[in-house]
Amino acid sequence: MDKFREMEVFVAIVDRGSFTGASEKLGMSAPTVSRALHSLETRVGAQLIARTTRSIRPTDAGVCYLDACRRVLDTIADAEADIAAEQAKPAGTLTVSAPVLFGQRFIAPLVNAYVNSYPDVAVNVVYVDRTTRLIDEGVDIAIRIGHLGDSSVFAVPLGSVSRRTYAAPAYLDAHDAPLHPRQLAVHHCVSFTGVSNPLEWIFYENGLRLPVRVRPRMIVDLAPAAVMAAVDRVGITQLLSYQAAPEVLNGSLQRILAAYEPESIPVNLLHVERKGTSMKVRSFVEFVTESLRRNIHLQFVDGPTTAQAGTGIADVANR
Repeated sequence: MDKFREMEVFVAIVDRGSFTGASEKLGMSAPTVSRALHSLETRVGAQLIARTTRSIRPTDAGVCYLDACRRVLDTIADAEADIAAEQAKPAGTLTVSAPVLFGQRFIAPLVNAYVNSYPDVAVNVVYVDRTTRLIDEGVDIAIRIGHLGDSSVFAVPLGSVSRRTYAAPAYLDAHDAPLHPRQLAVHHCVSFTGVSNPLEWIFYENGLRLPVRVRPRMIVDLAPAAVMAAVDRVGITQLLSYQAAPEVLNGSLQRILAAYEPESIPVNLLHVERKGTSMKVRSFVEFVTESLRRNIHLQFVDGPTTAQAGTGIADVANR
């Protein structure tokens, strides 16, 4: 058995937590898996896996070698996938998930242009304000707003949005603009549950988190409803920057308390396949990434173009 196959066996044993699981994943018999590991340990001159009657775990040497094996195998897989991708063209059905309002404003136009450019790809778009599970729900690509946890999903950074506070100019003329977040206690507020706790809004002062209690006159669960209420002078509201962008541009809403805004919230494109595994995924990622990074409402965050990331949203609902 060649050394690369032995590496695959070693990684599969660790990932599946058993020799039986590795044999099922690789389509090999359990004795063959055991022999491959023994051959690998003999070749490197160290025990890589500690075995007990109840469990297996990589030794210290195994942990170090595991990372090296993953890098080697990923490099080979990516190279093979790139070669195969060059011989094919995008085809099949692509399922894309995005938050409703963000999707309507930024993703839908790009999906339309993509479909016109790639006639052999059918696109199923799911606009939903919840976290979709890519593998479980058969989603190829998801747009996420929020901080990501650890997982095997790949993330392409697109930019960031900010949680900002807005009011109608006419409201501010009648009530005076608050100069500090604590002054919101005497103002009418409209809480949007997708961005803020209805009774407590978060700000930052001198690098420290500043929670501020508010007494909302209205609580809504849709961003457009919060925007409309703020425009109609019901009160001050807190939204993600892109959600109020048209109203800020036309002057019907004004950004306030900018010096106390929380840190930016990342926007990522997630997919479960390595680069180049399928042309439909690769082509869509390349098609939308640069367009979204150039969008004036998504301040780009410097960082790697592709990285492992998870599916959890920490700071804000997926809207």
